[in-house]
Amino acid sequence: MNNRMKRSNPDCELYRAILKLETPEECYAFFLDLCTQTELRAIEQRYRVARMLASGMIYNDILTETGASSATVSRVNRSLLNGNDAYHLIFERMQEEE
Repeated sequence: MNNRMKRSNPDCELYRAILKLETPEECYAFFLDLCTQTELRAIEQRYRVARMLASGMIYNDILTETGASSATVSRVNRSLLNGNDAYHLIFERMQEEE
């Protein structure tokens, strides 16, 4: 089985550990320790792309504004359309806070 076919374990302690973080500063520090700068920028970019797609922006504008590749925008769009609805859950919760 190749690596793409393997799924991570949702019961992994990592996800429970993330829930223990209490502030954006703690979360940022944890992810700085956990990820490389490149990984962190990629995660941040995917989130930004997802927000833009969810707000109705078109691919070309997203590509220009974020510098993301068309493959990244496409991948994020597939997650928005056919994923686990986690992006939508987060966006709703973020909107409730505003």
